[in-house]
Amino acid sequence: MHASRRLWRAITGRAPGPPFYQLSAQRRERLAFAVRTRWALGASDRVIAEVLFGRKCIPERGWKTHELRSRTIRLVQAGLALMRCGYRALLHPPSRRE
Repeated sequence: MHASRRLWRAITGRAPGPPFYQLSAQRRERLAFAVRTRWALGASDRVIAEVLFGRKCIPERGWKTHELRSRTIRLVQAGLALMRCGYRALLHPPSRRE
């Protein structure tokens, strides 16, 4: 992702941009999880969570109120947004004025 962003900036005649490490580790992990959910169209939230976080992290009871369920839903939504031309937003981040 970082290399493609730098390439885009070079093609458009702009400075290459900030170093790779300025994207936080948490942000990189979230993007990786969101991209991994793209196969999940039609799968249940529980199945997706088991694949992403491991079966041991998923409770037998109380799944509807568990925090991993909410996190999984947000990751799937982020993955779908990336699939719908959201990858372009990674290449061209919003300006500081927005």
